[in-house]
Parts: sequence; structure tokens; C-alpha cells
Amino acid sequence: ANGYYNSRWTKCIHGSRDFSDMVYIDNYIFNKDVFIQFNSTVGEFVGYTALGVHNAESWNKDTNLLQQERAGVERYCKHNAEIRQSAIADKT
Repeated sequence: ANGYYNSRWTKCIHGSRDFSDMVYIDNYIFNKDVFIQFNSTVGEFVGYTALGVHNAESWNKDTNLLQQERAGVERYCKHNAEIRQSAIADKT
């Protein structure tokens, strides 16, 4: 089928049990290529295509958007990891 594929994937990566090294990644994907990404270790959006660079420059000026993305580590990653870890630990 001829069409366009657009998606957004968020990931949480960590290696420690206390989640102190937790990283939140928010990918914006078009036709299976990441064109813009937020990475909590960088703390801002990075563009990988002309459109991504343009959007990253614009989005990085939006302090509310950056604050929401930066909060993703606590709000999304650590919150869900704690729930999953306790569910697994309770069963062992």
C-alpha cells in the first residue's frame, strides 16, 4: 500500500534497581525513520532531518513542553518501573 507511516514511541531504559540511571526517550517517527527525539540525558529535542531540526528548534523554545518532557523520567518511567518491579518482586 502506498501511504505514510507516522508513529511516536517512548522508551525507558535503566540498569540499576533503584532507577537512578533511568533514561526517558521520546521518538517521533515518519516512514520508520526517527526525525526528532527527546532524550532525558540531553534534556531537549534533537532533530535528525530538516523537518526534525526545524521542529526541535521550535519545540526547545517552548518551556512548558520541555518541562513536560523532562518530567517524563519521573512521571512515566520511574512510576511504571516501580509498579512492575513490585509486581515481580511480590511473586518471587
